[in-house]
Amino acid sequence: MKNLKFWLAALCLTVVFTAEAQEKKKFKVHTVGFYNLENLFDTINDTSKFDERSPIMEMKTKQFEVYQKKVKNMARVISEIGKDFTNNSPVILGVSEVENREVLEDVVNDPALIHQDYGIVHYNSPDVRSIDVALLYQKKFFTPLSTSSHELKIYDDNTKERKYTRDQLLVSGKLDGEMIHVIVNHWPSRSGGEARSRPKRVAAAKLTKRILDSLQSLDPYAKVFIMGDLNDDPTNASVTEVLQAQSDKDKVGFKGLYNPYSNMFKKEGLGTTAYRDAWSLFDQIMVTKPLIEKDYSSFTLYKAGIFNKNYLVNKKGRYKGYPKRSFADGGFTDGFSDHFPVYTLLIKEIKE
Repeated sequence: MKNLKFWLAALCLTVVFTAEAQEKKKFKVHTVGFYNLENLFDTINDTSKFDERSPIMEMKTKQFEVYQKKVKNMARVISEIGKDFTNNSPVILGVSEVENREVLEDVVNDPALIHQDYGIVHYNSPDVRSIDVALLYQKKFFTPLSTSSHELKIYDDNTKERKYTRDQLLVSGKLDGEMIHVIVNHWPSRSGGEARSRPKRVAAAKLTKRILDSLQSLDPYAKVFIMGDLNDDPTNASVTEVLQAQSDKDKVGFKGLYNPYSNMFKKEGLGTTAYRDAWSLFDQIMVTKPLIEKDYSSFTLYKAGIFNKNYLVNKKGRYKGYPKRSFADGGFTDGFSDHFPVYTLLIKEIKE
């Protein structure tokens, strides 16, 4: 179909495309996204963790008040990701920088989200900062069939001691009856410098690749989403060499990966987080080849984007133009996150 025109259905989760011949076809559309929630910790001191190092726990007063506002801010953003296109919040959302399942329960039970009836997939990981990844999903659209947590083992170059970091989460299930797989990541940070820390993210990418290979060995046509805060850009070796993600759909081979964020970064200069006046696009969603086929009888990637609404951006000060983060200079800013969320839109033709 050529010269497709896209508009929103006002009250239902459908998108209508009109071709030159005026033939009308209806498409179901869903949002699948990822969001780094920036230090979503509760106010309870867990003696088994180092959660006292979190920004909320370090505050001397109004901890619970700040926590409540932080939860409300996160729920507001999640409720609006992709809504302009679907009149709905994401049916599937990977998240990172959460302390435990309980903080996510508070988010999904906020008035902005409670009517969506989100389920949660979460495992406690051994991360030294006590932060995990997780998956939120709308129960009426997605049914998890299997979940697993995959440990990333990395070691200090000098001491050879293990550096504890986030596990990677795999969730497989049915989206409106169609099998998909989601791998949620939060790769090691650039602490100590990009070059020095690079091997840790390469190791993380290799773990992600092993998970992907295991899925594709069972089903070469598996529809897989790889998402997360990678702490690497789409142009870094972890993405281009280890995962071998392509920026051009036509170059994606059998069992290959397509990264729609690559050209956003290389050609448009877009980013999801900023540091020292430079933008990085650490938050990405990649998909396997079956999700970019021009076959609308099953779910297909329509577009990808960065959710960077005006209210998520700092309006003044030395961080003007940056994402409006929650915590800065030892206090709560009433902001959101130091990362913008990312999202993809999936479409599927509705046969009448």
